[in-house]
Amino acid sequence: MFTLIKKEVRQYFSGLLGYITIGIFLLASSVYLFFLPGSNILDAGYASMDPFFEFAPYLMLFLIPAITMKSFSDEFRNGTFEILSVVPIKKQTMVIAKFLSAFFVALIALLFTLVYVFSISILSTGNIDGGGIAGSYIGLLMLCAVFAAIGVFTSSFQSNAVISFLLSALICYVVYAFFSSLARLDLFQSGAGYYISLIGIQNHYENMSKGFIDSRDLIYFISLISLFLFLTIERIKSR
Repeated sequence: MFTLIKKEVRQYFSGLLGYITIGIFLLASSVYLFFLPGSNILDAGYASMDPFFEFAPYLMLFLIPAITMKSFSDEFRNGTFEILSVVPIKKQTMVIAKFLSAFFVALIALLFTLVYVFSISILSTGNIDGGGIAGSYIGLLMLCAVFAAIGVFTSSFQSNAVISFLLSALICYVVYAFFSSLARLDLFQSGAGYYISLIGIQNHYENMSKGFIDSRDLIYFISLISLFLFLTIERIKSR
């Protein structure tokens, strides 16, 4: 599996797409956190990573689908999937390798954002909420893992990488924000809204961003990742 993961990561960074995608993510998050009026920490008057963690999921809606859109689509389009189908590699191993390689690329992008934590720590002379930041990063990692699983799943359906990207971004948005938005409607304010919000990722992500890691939130993320990986494996087997 390690060989497959290394192949996928090397292939992603063999062209400009990998560097451009991560570069856009870092540029957009930097502008939002340090320069954009209304959200930058310099205007706020206090050092906090909260604006970044509120904005990052929406950036990941585009970053992760851009990473995963060619996972299986290129294999189908180039005819290499048939070759992979006859070599002694289990379908589960193939899917998990593509998932882990996409997650690893997202992890690289997040590691660069630790510079923001260092900068804010200097501005606040070390007075930052370390627990909240750590919890937010754990939540963001789980979010990236779910989005990566969704991206690999949508890529397994057809050979058009652009359609895979758009479909993946749409599903990621629905899973992340749709149910929370639906729960805020007046129709569901009687109590049903809370249970509807639990279906989506946003509620669980915000809980972890408070620095409190609840086992129920972890089980939710792991279950969602497992579901999309299982669906992907079944889809690949059906081909």
